[in-house]
Amino acid sequence: MEREQLHFITGRLAETALRSELGRLAAGKDFGYSIQVMPISVAALMTGRWIADRILIPADATAIVLPGYCAAGLEEVAARSSVPVRLGPRDLRDLPEMFGEPGHSTELGPWDIEILAEINHAPRMAGEAIDRAARSLAADGADMIDIGCEPGGGWLGIGDCVRRLRDQGLRVSVDSFDPVEVDAAVKAGAELVLSVNSTNVAHAADWGCEVVVVPDDPGAWEAVDATLEQLSARGVRFRVDPVLEPACVGLTASLVRYHAARQRWPDAEILMGIGNVTELTDADSAPLNLLLLGICQELGIRSVLTTQVINWARTSVRECAIARQMTWLAWQQRVPLKRLSDQLVIARDRRLADWPDDLLRQLADQVRDRNYRLFASDRTLSACGDGQLWQDADPFALFDRLLETQRQQLGPEHAFYLGYELCKAELAMQLGKRYVQDESLDWGYLTVREPDRHRLKKRKPSSIPDNQSSADRPPS
Repeated sequence: MEREQLHFITGRLAETALRSELGRLAAGKDFGYSIQVMPISVAALMTGRWIADRILIPADATAIVLPGYCAAGLEEVAARSSVPVRLGPRDLRDLPEMFGEPGHSTELGPWDIEILAEINHAPRMAGEAIDRAARSLAADGADMIDIGCEPGGGWLGIGDCVRRLRDQGLRVSVDSFDPVEVDAAVKAGAELVLSVNSTNVAHAADWGCEVVVVPDDPGAWEAVDATLEQLSARGVRFRVDPVLEPACVGLTASLVRYHAARQRWPDAEILMGIGNVTELTDADSAPLNLLLLGICQELGIRSVLTTQVINWARTSVRECAIARQMTWLAWQQRVPLKRLSDQLVIARDRRLADWPDDLLRQLADQVRDRNYRLFASDRTLSACGDGQLWQDADPFALFDRLLETQRQQLGPEHAFYLGYELCKAELAMQLGKRYVQDESLDWGYLTVREPDRHRLKKRKPSSIPDNQSSADRPPS
C-alpha cells in the first residue's frame, strides 16, 4: 500500500505548533508530510479561491489537508488539484484524532436493548397530552410506550388511550395490577403487561399477550417460581424483572438478584426498571443510564423501563438510545466504554485546550486588527487584538481592562458581543470545557449549534487584519 504523503496548508501563526505536532505524529505513524505556510497570519481567514491561487503541490503529495475552517473552499481547491483534498480539524490540537489517537469517536450503529418509556400517572392527563408525550418519547428512541396507571386501578379511559396510540403506529404496554384495566388495554392493542405476580397471575392467560413477572416481595425472590410455573403451564410468554432498588437502599442486592436470575434462567427474557435509580439519585441521569445499560449488556438483559419525571432525568430516553449503541459496540469489541462516542460527555469535555502565555503573546503580536480574539484556559480568560493582550480570571475585570485602552472601539454592539462570548468562556473555564470563539460549547448530544447570527459579522466588510498587505488578503 502506498505510503501517504500529506501536504498541509496553514497560516504563519500556526506554523510552529503544526510542525511540532506533525513531527510527533509522524514519528509513530506511517506517513510523510510537507507544510506550506500561506502569506497570512490566521489560517481561519483563508478562502478556497484564495488558497487555490497560491497553493504549490509537491510532486510526491498524495493528499492536501486544509484547515478545518476552510470547509467552504474544498471544491475550489480540489478543482485545481490532481490529488484528493481533505479537511483537517479546526483546532490543530485535535490533529491526533485525524490519525486515530485518543479522542477518536467511533460511529455508533446497532443495538439489542429495547427501551420502554413510561408515561407516569396517565389517568390524570388529557388525551392530547398523552399523545404528545408518547410521540416525543418515540422520537427520542423509545420502542414501546408504557401507560402508567394509578395504584388503585379503575381507569375507564385506558382502552381509548391505547387505541389512539396504536392508531398512530406506536407499540404500547400497560403498567397495572388491575385485571379490568389490563383487559381493556390488551383488547385495544397493548402487547405487554407490567406487572404480574401471585395477585393477578390467574388472569394472565386470558389476556393473550406477554407479561412481566415481578416478585410479591423483592426480598423473597425465590417465591416467584410459583408464578412462573403457572404461566409456563398455560403457555403465557413472560419476561422476568427481579426489581432494581435505589442506591444505598438495596441496589447491590438487587443487582445480585439480576445476576442470579440470568444464571438460573440462561434463556429467559429479563427486564430492568432503571428509573428506580435515575429518578431517585441526586445526579445527572446520563452517566447512570450508561452504566446501567452496560450492566444490562453484560447480563443479556434485552429490555429496560425508564421514566422522565424528575428534571435531571428529563432526557433519559435519548440517553438510553445512545447508551445502548455504545454498550453494544463495547460488548462486541470487548473494550471498555471509552473512546467510543462523546455524545454522553456533557458537563465536561474529553480534552481541554491549552493556551500557554507565550503562544498568546505571539498571537497578540501577530494580530493587530480590532477584532478581539478570546481564549479560555484552566484559570484564565484572555483577549488579544490591536497588538495587545489582556488577561484575567474575572470577565468583568477583563472587560474593565479593555475599557481602559479600547473604550473608543467598544460600541454597544461590540460590547454586547464580547459579553456574550465572555459568558461562554467563563462557563467553559468553570466546568472544564473547551471554548472556541463564535462556536457553541460542546454539550455532547445536547449541543445546539450556534447559527451565524452575530451582528458584528453582518456589519463588518472584512475580517482580514488591518496590518496585512493586499497580497495577504483573501477576496471578501
